[in-house]
Amino acid sequence: MATGEVKKVVLAYSGGLDTSVIVPWLRENYGCEVICFCADLGQADELEGLEEKALASGASKLIVRNLREEFIRDYILPTMQVGAIYERKYLLGTSFARPIIAKHQVEVAALEGADAVAHGATGKGNDQVRFELTYFALNPHLKIIAPWREWTIRSRQDALDYAAEYNVPVTATAEKIYSRDRNLWHLSHEGGVLEDPWNEPEEDMFQMSVSPQAAPDEPEELTISFVQGVPVAANGSQMGLVELVDYLNAVGGKHAIGRVDLVENRLVGMKSHGVYETPGGTILYTAHRELESIVLDKETLRAKDRIALDYADLVYNGRWFTPVREAYDAFVQTTQRTMTGDVRMKLYKGNVIVVGRRSPFSLYNEDLATFGPDMVYNQKDAEAFIKLYGLSMKVQALMK
Repeated sequence: MATGEVKKVVLAYSGGLDTSVIVPWLRENYGCEVICFCADLGQADELEGLEEKALASGASKLIVRNLREEFIRDYILPTMQVGAIYERKYLLGTSFARPIIAKHQVEVAALEGADAVAHGATGKGNDQVRFELTYFALNPHLKIIAPWREWTIRSRQDALDYAAEYNVPVTATAEKIYSRDRNLWHLSHEGGVLEDPWNEPEEDMFQMSVSPQAAPDEPEELTISFVQGVPVAANGSQMGLVELVDYLNAVGGKHAIGRVDLVENRLVGMKSHGVYETPGGTILYTAHRELESIVLDKETLRAKDRIALDYADLVYNGRWFTPVREAYDAFVQTTQRTMTGDVRMKLYKGNVIVVGRRSPFSLYNEDLATFGPDMVYNQKDAEAFIKLYGLSMKVQALMK
């Protein structure tokens, strides 16, 4: 790459080994100014000392934006309200984090007058697609630099050697076992012993949840309250979105909620084995689904279920900023108008056990459902219905 083709680049920066060595690599190979951008999505202590590390790596500045509220409101909640789950298990914690990071990275590039953006995703993973499709959708004029598709670094040791050569401060070691991604929604684990899907995850790997064996021997009751599909309270205490997710992560983790061991199909065509911890998200998905069971009619619920499968693929495959996703959201939002009510659950050794649900908009009618004396439903009417409903089957049998 000829020096001078890029004047200023905004790098999606985490402070980890890969993005730390990308800073001097960009300066060496592109001769450009490097601005580091970090989205605060709830990485907790991972953000400590980040500015000093970025500047010491050769960046001209670090820009951090607190996006936790926006992350839940505009990305997590719409996905939960649809009911999207990728390949039956994955609650998409990394998948919808990438579009919000890339969106703000593009905004920072415009504010800073940058002509390029860069990311640290590998050429084997899904994240490269999620970042770059967002760049395409929001500013197709930006040059995209993906070092993992260009440089000669091929291993963790190579990256450590490069960091040492350029005096890049890193805390990583060659013995690091797992590749992790953390935000306020989940924590993912890949690599190490997990590369063999026959291996059981080691207990000391988990950071957000205890094992079922270590969880309390008594269940804990929890009530989640919703207003138009948005969770607003736990056990009657009103909370903001960030506070609520943090609380549910803590109480869910205490009871071993939300552990998922998954062999998934990556977008690029290979399978990968990962373990996810999503305690609060698992509780919210369960509660929201149960409230739907009494509020939504059958056909609407079936339509949502069909959309959920496509929506999960859209999110996983990085196609967040697309018209079809916006159209799905518009439909789903109409279904949330009556999604107000409470769901009561018990948390016990990895299980979220629903024990009650109520709503002022409930379609459940005890007079119709009762097994006792019935003054509303005439059971004799079912005879004619069954004859019509089964007519085609009867005709087929007669033809035989």
